[in-house]
Amino acid sequence: MTGRRVKAAGGALVLTLTAGGLIWGLGLRGDDSGEEPADTCRGALAAEEAETFFGGAELEFGGHTAEWVGQETEYCAAWARGEEAGGVQLKLNIRPSAAHRSSGAAENASATPIGFGWNGSFAASRQAEAGVLVDCAALPGDGLLVLAEADQDIEELTDAQVLQVARFATESARRAAKRFDCEGELGQRPSAVDRTPWRTRPVAEAEGTCRDVVRPQDADRLRLTTVSEKPAGRALTEECSVTLPDEDHHVRLTAYYGPSAEQERYLDGRYPGSVTGAVMESHLCDGALWVAYFKFEEFPRPDREKGVRSTVGHQDAERLLAAFAQASGARHGCPVP
Repeated sequence: MTGRRVKAAGGALVLTLTAGGLIWGLGLRGDDSGEEPADTCRGALAAEEAETFFGGAELEFGGHTAEWVGQETEYCAAWARGEEAGGVQLKLNIRPSAAHRSSGAAENASATPIGFGWNGSFAASRQAEAGVLVDCAALPGDGLLVLAEADQDIEELTDAQVLQVARFATESARRAAKRFDCEGELGQRPSAVDRTPWRTRPVAEAEGTCRDVVRPQDADRLRLTTVSEKPAGRALTEECSVTLPDEDHHVRLTAYYGPSAEQERYLDGRYPGSVTGAVMESHLCDGALWVAYFKFEEFPRPDREKGVRSTVGHQDAERLLAAFAQASGARHGCPVP
């Protein structure tokens, strides 16, 4: 969920999660735990990747199935046998892409592309989280969404364990895709994760999510000098920030795909005041990416009552958004005219 609406939506979301039968943070220890990975997530949990994460320790597994946003969703976890309650767990969530609410790494604009041929995101902030999306016509929303996380502070994980979170997600997705007879192309087992932080660069040197967004003539006329960007690829949410001349003034361009797009469109409809002055456009993609959603926002937000004026005209906003949508869409195999 984007930070601008956490206060507005947070309370209602927690209540809904509780009604749905699970809050991620409560964990799964003791809930139908079994000694075999086949007992959990119907055999989709990549036990060998979990074993590597835990250094070869013997594991215990647990999980259950519940309804989430009207869709059957599977939750399971692995942990080292004999660990005290509250110990580290590797958690897995398997759902149809139509169950778009609360999609972890998939909706995190600070995530990097998981890469290696996957439509997916890897987030390395407080915890290590990963999410991949696979085309799957048999499932509601035409997609399979697999989310994974390690419920421990990322600073307490080794680099090898952080990589294992990504592998746990992709290899569990591979098993789940086989079970659901998904037709989508699958990527490779990751050999690395990109933990590159936000980078601030001159406009002309943009090479990540801001590449090919600001034309030289627009930069000169609007006095745009720097961008803040993440690595470009096929993350399920992408963002590019462009600095405006006035102090603490900037433009945010965001691309949302699959469940991430559905989540953002839902929030925009529920809290229309949060997108006052924004420019949005949507484009149809193939498969689970479905409708890509692109958004231009200026900060501070234009507000006549507070005397805040926009410094970017509507035509300029549309032009920046169109360039961003074309560049991002091309990376995702979703041509934007």
